[in-house]
Amino acid sequence: MLSAEIVRACEQAMKEGSSSFYHAFKFLPSPKKEAVFVIYAFCRMIDDAVDEPEKSIYTLEELEYCLENLDRVEDHHFIWPALKWLFAHFPLTKNPFYTQISGQRMDYVKTAYQSMDELEEYCYRVAGSVGEMLLPILHDQPNHLAMKSGIALGKAMQIVNIIRDVGADQKLGRRYIPLDIMTKHGYTQAEFEEKVINWPFKLLINEMIYIADEWFKEGLKYIHTYPRESAVSIRLAAGYYREITQVIQENEYEVFTKRAVVTNTRKGKLFLQLTN
Repeated sequence: MLSAEIVRACEQAMKEGSSSFYHAFKFLPSPKKEAVFVIYAFCRMIDDAVDEPEKSIYTLEELEYCLENLDRVEDHHFIWPALKWLFAHFPLTKNPFYTQISGQRMDYVKTAYQSMDELEEYCYRVAGSVGEMLLPILHDQPNHLAMKSGIALGKAMQIVNIIRDVGADQKLGRRYIPLDIMTKHGYTQAEFEEKVINWPFKLLINEMIYIADEWFKEGLKYIHTYPRESAVSIRLAAGYYREITQVIQENEYEVFTKRAVVTNTRKGKLFLQLTN
């Protein structure tokens, strides 16, 4: 089993990185709970290497190299013994982690998206891959239908992240909202750059929320095949993320300067609704 110190470090990374994810998965029994903490902590490091390189202790290339050579990497950071434990105790491969890295690498070269098809590929790589990582931990007998469903759930959550983080991503010089959806609703690049929130902007955000909801439905389609404790965590994660879109609408679609936050009170109400 992992040392208490390593578990605490991975758990803290999840607490700080996504309270919604943490509140959803902290109820899992051991060792599934610890495995989710490890996966999140490593994915957080991959993301930080791209978005906050000045704060990251590893570059993306170093993380990829260490993952490739995990058996030979010294345990000079808590993530390496954690990953060694993960792969030794659960039937998952490194492939989805490489997919995750490839998706984050896209941010180096692609700062704007022209179509929803392009964005879906990105969402698969950076978030659908997380569904692939989690499935062997959360499901006792995963099959291709459950895998497809897990990928859809990850993509749905990434769309929510994109909507919520429009302003933060704009500061990094990125526009994930596809140009074809903007054009469809009569919203221009100039308006985007000027942070204009008008009716066309609300329509395009609503369309992206609809796309996310369709993927959420796909992601929950086979929830009945999961062990009960895993199913509860997945429902909570989906519910918390869906609630973010509700907060965005309540905030009058102000996503340029205001981050939508689901309060603990709202999480508590959702918990009671989704676990009864």
